[in-house]
Amino acid sequence: MNIPAELKYTKDHEWVKLEGDIATIGITEFAQSELGDIVYVEIETIGESMEQEAVFGSVEAVKTVSDLFLPMSGEIIEFNEALESNPELVNNDPYGEGWMVKVRVSNPSEFEALLDASAYGQEIH
Repeated sequence: MNIPAELKYTKDHEWVKLEGDIATIGITEFAQSELGDIVYVEIETIGESMEQEAVFGSVEAVKTVSDLFLPMSGEIIEFNEALESNPELVNNDPYGEGWMVKVRVSNPSEFEALLDASAYGQEIH
């Protein structure tokens, strides 16, 4: 299972890459493997400021729909529009082309409280 060391993680299986005050967020390889083939990613919160752990969207797979929880408080500034026509990018490249949203974070200290790769690895085993 691929768990990149440079990212932080949540118990809800989202990952976060923080660059300055912009966080790129997606779901982990473990999450996409549990969901199966992803057929739709719904994000209707662009431009909204949301609190940490708020539901910012959902992922629809063949068998289930799963809520997406915001790992860090902030304003959702961008959606990965490639997912509209190619939602399978989340399955094929969850840490790269399959990213979901970018957030202008309002509380960067929340990043430190997220799980590191080692702690997340223990969560899923």
